[in-house]
Amino acid sequence: MNQPTHRSLIIALMLITLAGCSTTVRAPFEMPEAEWTQPAATDGLLAEIAAGVTARAEPLGDQPCHSDAGVSGFKLLDRGEDALRWRLALIDSATQSIDTQYYLYHGDSTGLLFTSRLLDAADRGVKVRIIIDDMGTLAISPSQAKLRDSMGALMIAHPNISLRLFNSSGNRNLLGRGWSFATQFEQLNHRMHNKSLTVDNHATIVGGRNIGDEYIGLNPHFNFRDIDVLGFGPVAGQASSVFDLFWNSGWVMTADPSTQKKAEGIYETQRLALEQELKQSETLTQFSLVARSWESEFDALTPRLHLGRSKVVTDRPHSDGISNEVFDWVMENLPGVQKDLLVTNAYLIPGPEGVAMLDDLVTAGAEVTIHTNSLASQDVAAVNSHKAWRKPILASGASLFEARQDAAIKQSMVDTQPVSARYMGVHSKSLVMDRRFAVIGSANLDPRSAFLNSEMIAIIDSESLAEELAQAILLDISPANSWEVDLNDKNQIIWRNDVGTVSRQPARNGWQRFQDLFFMLFPKRLY
Repeated sequence: MNQPTHRSLIIALMLITLAGCSTTVRAPFEMPEAEWTQPAATDGLLAEIAAGVTARAEPLGDQPCHSDAGVSGFKLLDRGEDALRWRLALIDSATQSIDTQYYLYHGDSTGLLFTSRLLDAADRGVKVRIIIDDMGTLAISPSQAKLRDSMGALMIAHPNISLRLFNSSGNRNLLGRGWSFATQFEQLNHRMHNKSLTVDNHATIVGGRNIGDEYIGLNPHFNFRDIDVLGFGPVAGQASSVFDLFWNSGWVMTADPSTQKKAEGIYETQRLALEQELKQSETLTQFSLVARSWESEFDALTPRLHLGRSKVVTDRPHSDGISNEVFDWVMENLPGVQKDLLVTNAYLIPGPEGVAMLDDLVTAGAEVTIHTNSLASQDVAAVNSHKAWRKPILASGASLFEARQDAAIKQSMVDTQPVSARYMGVHSKSLVMDRRFAVIGSANLDPRSAFLNSEMIAIIDSESLAEELAQAILLDISPANSWEVDLNDKNQIIWRNDVGTVSRQPARNGWQRFQDLFFMLFPKRLY
């Protein structure tokens, strides 16, 4: 889901209700000139690491796998601080190309630092391509609007950076976008939810995090528990192929000549303003504000990488809509689980088909554990409004856990010093199949991800990576971090943790409870 604000979501829903929906979906822009990712770089630090992974993988020989790709090396990124640090490491180490696509890209400290490093790479001659979903350009405050516009101008004006927006409404303010959604809802309701950063075609980061403070642990009010995976080797080429699908689709637009000229005219002043803003940041104390060498960090990392084969699956943008290939993969492959299935997913609306699958798995002898948000840890109350599935999931025999907003893990895994947020929630979209396959990506288990958004997932055949991800999920469901959802002897839902048991769903405040009731008025397919 990940809409930038509850307020903008409410406005959009009201406008949608008043205007209704059209019945067709069309690609809104002319197909851009085809442009493909560059071949893998032949030199540089990332090329050396990828070569090292290949050398380590040779003794493995041919092994049965769900992918015909070669062996890659992987690192799980389940701490917010690490997620940003390794993104910066890849960017700073780029010699040739950077391709990155995100749903949300905020004008906050994280966005500023990420943009600054992309500019530094472009200054070195690296070719940078960026796709941002147009929904992701919505600012969440007036100050962020100014910074967002400044970052956009810098990206547009730099000769080595190309920026494209996915499925733009053509309106650049909230009211205009609200009207566009009301009158072109069927088209604009399709969003690009993919998240990836691929560098030199040798390294990539795929997962659930957007570019914004709350995904890195730098938001003082609310931060996310999230999971990405860093990969070296063939997996980078797989992510590049996904990027090219969107870059060359008819769903993206570039700046028009007048916008380009204006951006070029203010480039120097905006670049100075960005550098000054970074220096004034009070939250980026754990990160270098300038590009640096990461050789020692990569030297330490390389021997510890998990080896495995991968397959990156994505929904594809077509002229008549977006395919459902990620949903199809899930529905085709999860029934094959034999021993255990561990799921952590932020926005969970499984529907009858999903619950039936869980019932079949448990009946066949598999142990199923599901971790998701409670109302208290949820950032989008609308998703929680459709939790009539709690009892059916429990009836299937699956175990259900809901995150605490005050989880003990917040301090060590979620918040990044010097920030200590008031609350936390889950944004992860990952699962482990039989302690062999780790699946990490952008897809929620809800109707929006299944049928409306584009999503991408990395399926990784690696027992050691799968076990590390499994341990991360087991940590998340421990009583200090989650409520176990169960039924009492009166068949009523209860929530139990290390402090006690309650029979009313936990919430942070009365406003959350009001939203929970309000969004029941709208259909599940919107979420």
